[in-house]
Amino acid sequence: MPLTDTMLRNLKPEERPYRKSDGGGLYIQVEPNGSKLWRIAYRHQKTQKTLAIGKYPIVTLKEARTKLGEVKILLDEGTDPGELRREEKTRSIARPEDDHFEPVARAWIEKRIKPTYTEKHAILVTRRLEIDVFPIIGTRPIQEIKAADVLAILERMESRGVVVSAHRVKQIIGQIFRYAVAVGKADTDPTYALRGALTPVREKHHASITDPSRIGELLRAIDGYQGSFVVRCALKLVPLVFVRSGELRHAEWTEIDFEKSEWRIPAAKMKMKEQHIVPLSKQAIAILESLRPLTGDGKYLFPGERTRERCISENTTTAALRRLGYAKEEMTTHGFRSMASTILNEHGWNRDAIELQLAHSERNSVRAAYNRAEHLQERRKMMQWWADHLDQLAGIKTKPSKR
Repeated sequence: MPLTDTMLRNLKPEERPYRKSDGGGLYIQVEPNGSKLWRIAYRHQKTQKTLAIGKYPIVTLKEARTKLGEVKILLDEGTDPGELRREEKTRSIARPEDDHFEPVARAWIEKRIKPTYTEKHAILVTRRLEIDVFPIIGTRPIQEIKAADVLAILERMESRGVVVSAHRVKQIIGQIFRYAVAVGKADTDPTYALRGALTPVREKHHASITDPSRIGELLRAIDGYQGSFVVRCALKLVPLVFVRSGELRHAEWTEIDFEKSEWRIPAAKMKMKEQHIVPLSKQAIAILESLRPLTGDGKYLFPGERTRERCISENTTTAALRRLGYAKEEMTTHGFRSMASTILNEHGWNRDAIELQLAHSERNSVRAAYNRAEHLQERRKMMQWWADHLDQLAGIKTKPSKR
């Protein structure tokens, strides 16, 4: 009786190994530790042999059957598939181990990812590779990996329904190959041949409110928030600084310069690992001054309720927005960034100044350094104008700052 995925998932380990046949010599062997190993029994030159083809579910039922078909073709041609594998392995071992995909990928992470991005991002990239890529091509010489090998990995991911992740893994693999080309371990990047090969992803933007009247309603709702005073201050501050959620949560009092009206976020906390300066408006300073008597003797501006040694959790401000009646399709903490970007652009503020304040990446390091110095004064004016504009939308009477 042919196997099915349901049958395979439901196979339970026993005290001794046992087999379940799929037919044609293909069977699954269930080990006492729960491992499910694919095997192909075949005969070559009157000798009974066995070929291991991987572990389920890394090797799917469909892939195992495809491998069985390949083995039968080799046998028909008079080739021993087991002997052919040993020859390929010998050729592979003859190449330096650091020319294999996984060592090259890990070297790329150490030299290109960790020095440039946050630790969280480096862990995420590594985890994606460890789950979906290394088990398949990690031990193969990177020079021998073709577009079809990469596509098989990505199609397996798509079959699990993780289409967005498949696109991201394709980008990661492409970056690894381009690094390999640069250091002389590969000649080409096979992912170039895969353009358009994956299911298109419809880009999703963070929910945000940009209609002026609705922004006013949101700000008034935040001002009337009845929960924790610390959370209320976080909610009131985030529209004025429009930083990323993690940057807001991990804000420390030592980073705030009240004399200069600046918040200097260390490079280690930033996505692009560059120090970020947030000019603080009068309104932002007022919020911090009201918060300082409560949390100013500790590390974080916004400590958690259970311990002051940790900041508020990732979902705290989001949960507060839900408590105010804003669904995830309407507004998110990240959405304040889109709100600021949209309105500031509509009012004609310098696009470079806006992008710098959003801490978006600047590819040209020389131009980036120039921009940071050139636009800081303009960003100070822009942030005060933005705070005054929000006050006007909320119905708070303030004297508009000059452009």
